[in-house]
Amino acid sequence: MDEWLRSTVSRRRLIRHGLLACLGAGCGRLSLGAAPAAALPLITKPIPASGERLPAIGLGSDSFRSSERAAIQAEIKRMNELGGAVIDTAAAYGDSEALIGDALAALAVRERMFVATKLTGGGLFGGAGGEASFRRSLQRLKSSRIDLLQVHNLDGVDSLMPMLQAWKKAGQIRYLGVTTSRGSQHADIVAVMRRYPLDFIQVDYSIANRDAATAVLPTALERGVAVLANLPLARAALIGQAGQRPLPAWAADIDVTSWSQFFLKYVISHPAVTCAIPGSTKVEHLEDNQAAARGRLPDAAMRKRMEEFWDGNA
Repeated sequence: MDEWLRSTVSRRRLIRHGLLACLGAGCGRLSLGAAPAAALPLITKPIPASGERLPAIGLGSDSFRSSERAAIQAEIKRMNELGGAVIDTAAAYGDSEALIGDALAALAVRERMFVATKLTGGGLFGGAGGEASFRRSLQRLKSSRIDLLQVHNLDGVDSLMPMLQAWKKAGQIRYLGVTTSRGSQHADIVAVMRRYPLDFIQVDYSIANRDAATAVLPTALERGVAVLANLPLARAALIGQAGQRPLPAWAADIDVTSWSQFFLKYVISHPAVTCAIPGSTKVEHLEDNQAAARGRLPDAAMRKRMEEFWDGNA
């Protein structure tokens, strides 16, 4: 299936086939009277430290490449039109910061977007870390201030945290936090939340990877820390696993019309999660993902139903 997906079928086609199969199975996912996603209310969630609300679906950028400059600008333009705001990048993501900075400047939408980036102590990823990395990020993003600055995969967190606190006090960053995308660091990120007054954490979380719900997400709730959920689609692996199977008929009860929306609504419905940041470089994928930030969210009973359905069919 993975080879077939890579070589012959785009995600758009996969979604289309899935919906057609669903209709053929009598799921009724696309009734003529169904409201388009853009007509449904936007789902926003508060940052506990300030009460500022963010749209619940953002955009990850670790796959941004200079060869796709025009496509990335088109994607960011469309995201803004759809009400999305959160863009997550990192100094270690190649050209990502520069591409985002150029796009935001060209579109004149910087003030309407919430830009998060990352730095390290120079260990895990090599190269310049610390203040040099931060200054480079400001330059690449063409901004005098960053909305959220995060310590990437906890690399150098103890040495970097005093710097982040000073930059926040000086108004050069609005929020500070730490990230991980590794289950092996979940205990460490819990310890860091207890050691420092963080505004945000970022952690790997999806319907197929629920480890963070054991200790990380409860600690974030307890400490009043916002959560960005990375890998909510497991780098699109979940879309491939879903294949052409129809959505369950009850997905209509939470305004879901695609597998991407199914997976993303599961993630953002967790009480601790502030925003999910699926990666994409195509407008069609972004539009599908952004639709998950509209309409109804699963309650606890529906979340359980989604888990049981996926566990039995994955």
